[in-house]
Amino acid sequence: MSESSFQDDVLGELGDDKLTEIAGLLGTDDSGARETVAQTVGAMTGGLRQKADADDADGVQARQAIAEVAEAEPPLEGVATLGGLGGLLSGGMMAGVLAKVSRPVAAAVAKRTGIPAATVSRVIEMLIPVVLAVLAKRAAGRAAGTGAAGAAPGTGGGASGSLGDLLGEILGGGKK
Repeated sequence: MSESSFQDDVLGELGDDKLTEIAGLLGTDDSGARETVAQTVGAMTGGLRQKADADDADGVQARQAIAEVAEAEPPLEGVATLGGLGGLLSGGMMAGVLAKVSRPVAAAVAKRTGIPAATVSRVIEMLIPVVLAVLAKRAAGRAAGTGAAGAAPGTGGGASGSLGDLLGEILGGGKK
């Protein structure tokens, strides 16, 4: 089984109905919505990596949120994840971290795509619970020794205990 990208996992978890809803919000077709979601998720994971690497209070919070995701039980699947942020992960720290990166992500995606930042922000609001679900599933797979725990490119197998490696394994080790 080949490892799918984080964006592919989010799109799969999102499902056709929510993707169609996002397409309507964006005024595009499902293909355009997929592309925008993939760009947005890429920017979100890049922002998450950047926050986790920061040597400040936001960095501490991001690293704690990553550790929380790694220790959480797998969440509900599919559309059950779209009912809101409450209770998806105990404490919801990752939801808070993702919310913090959402404004700069919305601005960056808006600049690249020409879609108004407010519209991108609405898409991000829809994506946060799905991103949380995929993060938790990948972390659970890593803990069970399956899925993302394989040799993710660029993570370096040696120091698997570091949070940077953990984040790389959960997100798939891509560059952003």
